[in-house]
Amino acid sequence: MNAVLTIATTRPRPVRRGGLVITAAAIFLAAAILASLAMGPVYIAPGNVVGTIMDALAGARPSEPTAVRDAVVVLDIRLPRTVLAMLVGGGLAVAGAVLQGIFRNPLADPGLVGVSPGAALAAVLWIIFGSAVAGYLPGPLASLGLPLAAFLGGLVTIVLLYRIATRDGRTSVVMLLFAGIALGAMAAAGTGLAVFVASDQQLREFTFWTLGSLGGASWPKVAAAAPLILVLVVGSHWLARGLDALALGEAEAFHVGVNTERLKRVAIVLVAAGVGASVAVSGVIGFVGLVVPHLLRLSAGPSHGRLLIGCALLGGGLLIASDIVARTVVSPAELPLGVVTAILGAPYFLYLVQRNRAALGG
Repeated sequence: MNAVLTIATTRPRPVRRGGLVITAAAIFLAAAILASLAMGPVYIAPGNVVGTIMDALAGARPSEPTAVRDAVVVLDIRLPRTVLAMLVGGGLAVAGAVLQGIFRNPLADPGLVGVSPGAALAAVLWIIFGSAVAGYLPGPLASLGLPLAAFLGGLVTIVLLYRIATRDGRTSVVMLLFAGIALGAMAAAGTGLAVFVASDQQLREFTFWTLGSLGGASWPKVAAAAPLILVLVVGSHWLARGLDALALGEAEAFHVGVNTERLKRVAIVLVAAGVGASVAVSGVIGFVGLVVPHLLRLSAGPSHGRLLIGCALLGGGLLIASDIVARTVVSPAELPLGVVTAILGAPYFLYLVQRNRAALGG
């Protein structure tokens, strides 16, 4: 009886803790959004930010010069950038969680395993040669050429990675890292070769792809990227039960009714879609998909139902906070966003490698 009572009283604790973590992530995201809209070369008080957004939702037009300025800065400049950072950060974090679940190790990340560089290479090739191809495509498809190219580049890379790193249903961590590094290096080499045939304008755009930035954020970019990223974020929740079962092993997942091969195929397509769209609008931003899922596993537990929700919230908030640092720490200049996330994420990656050195053969 005592044992039963002990189990009954201790079982809900992880659920409550997971709920508290998700609530904290949502609060952090809301605070990051408000700070992003308020901070910049022109500081706008948080109360004025909220008032500007409420007036816009009500259809009211400001008449005072200060109110007009606030409306332009908040609604036309900072809000699309903040929404894009939220989408990209949440998408990359969810993609990292899905990859880690599929490969069953905490070191998988869209950037580290070459998916982001592969998507960036395809996007760069579209920048150079897309104008020659777009004329043969239907209008709507041609307008989405850049995110679709990045999606296909990410898809090809992740399929190659999975085939190289997996043998007899088992994924080698060492092969995963080595193959990811090799694929990323090949993609970077392809991007380097593209430099020789690029114009000066295209060369300036290459800097955007290699370092990552949200400086060109606009509502059309948000509209182009949001559908593919939301497909990943929303669709991944249908995979949560399968990813939980897969953590026990492919044979065990199959015996509880999970079609593991279909799970992998759907996960690969979703990750390629989300990462490709993210790279298309923000360039290569690393370590978000590595750090966020691992932090949430430590604090909220391994259940993918909670993990994926937390990744969408915390990933979005973390990238918004990183973007605030990128555009304010050396104002009026702007740091590349990929540099900021690398400064934050690279030490944590070394910590993960040290912690998993036994699995890596060290």
